Formats: sequence, C-alpha cells, structure tokens
Amino acid sequence: MTDIVLIEDDARLATFVATYLQTHGYKVVIESDGGRAEAVILQEQPRLVLLDIALPNRNGFDICRDIRASYGGVILMLTARNEEIDQVLGLELGADDYVAKPIPPRVLLARIRAHLRRDSLEQDATSLRFGCFAIDQRIREATLSDERIDLTDSEFDLLWLLASHAGNILSRDELSQNLRGISFDGLDRSIDARISRLRRKVKDTGGEPERIKTVRGRGYLFNASGWNA
Repeated sequence: MTDIVLIEDDARLATFVATYLQTHGYKVVIESDGGRAEAVILQEQPRLVLLDIALPNRNGFDICRDIRASYGGVILMLTARNEEIDQVLGLELGADDYVAKPIPPRVLLARIRAHLRRDSLEQDATSLRFGCFAIDQRIREATLSDERIDLTDSEFDLLWLLASHAGNILSRDELSQNLRGISFDGLDRSIDARISRLRRKVKDTGGEPERIKTVRGRGYLFNASGWNA
C-alpha cells in the first residue's frame, strides 16, 4: 500500500523529500504533472497526499477540491505560497493542513506522523464515507445518496468488511474466514452470490462493476473512487 503520494513539479525537491521519507519507512509515489495528479491519487489511495499548489496543467487547489469527495485520506498542502488567503482557501477546499516551504525535513516528518496517527484513530471509528456512500457499523446501516440500503445481516457484514479495507483486494478465502470462520474450499459460491446481490443494491450493475470490483484470480476490491453521485 502506498503511504504518501507527493505531487511536486520541482524534481530536485521531490526526490529529496521522497528519499527522506523513504528512509523513515514510508512508501512514496511522486507525480510532477497536475493534470495527472487526480488519477494517480485515486489509483494509489495513499494514506496521505503532499500537494503543491503551483503545478503544470492544473493547480493544487483544483486537485484538492475535486478529489476530496472520493479520497478519504489526509491532504497536506506543501507550497511556497504563504499568503493567508491561500491557506484559508486550501483548508476550505478540503485540505487537512497547509505547510509553507521551506520546511525542515524533520518538522515535515513530524507533521506527517501526527496526521497519520490522527487518521488511524479516525479510521478505527464505526462509520465510513466514500462520496455518496456511507456505512455505520454502530447502527448497522448503509446509505447511498442519503437513501437507506436494504441489507440482510450477512450482506451488511460483507459490505462493511469490503469498505473498511477500501483499496485492498480481499480474496474469497479472506472473506470466508472473516465472515464465516472457515476457509474457502474452492467450490462454495456463497460469497460470489452475496457480492452479486450487493452490486444490485448499490447500483453497480451497469457493465463492468466500478464500486465493488472483481480482480480476476485474486478476489474483490471496494473501489473508493467509484462512489461519486
């Protein structure tokens, strides 16, 4: 899993920051083009995005605004623009923090660690939201565009398991072990049938499924970017 996507067009700075973070155990992906940034972020679904503002082809404000509905991780804007209005705009568009360059590497690392600790605590909560989809384990309810989805207990358990591992492929064996406490024997199709019913209920039946994807030979993936209204 990618920990950090760094959107930065200064190649020297990007390499320095990525190398520093990698030496402290983080997996980092670099993208220099603002026009490709959104696709990279939604594909990688990192724990945190370091996002510059002044980028070729698309600025960081637009990227932040457009990904916020379908990306649930931390957005940390890292930029040389230190005007108060820019900070306010970035935060209002969905950024979690705003850091002005230059920043000492150790301070940047400390800020990243603090945000990821806080995000980990929030991810342990009982509710999740991805775009127009929300699911609450405490009250065992899921909604799509604010309308309640009618789910059986077993369907809810499966949907929660998939959503709480968004961006990760879960094999049939992992699903069976978690939901039923038994290994997948290679023949049982109850998981597949339940997935099929879930897709109908979350309106994921038009052509190739985009919300709950089948990864051939590996299992199923809850696609966090597939829930735009």
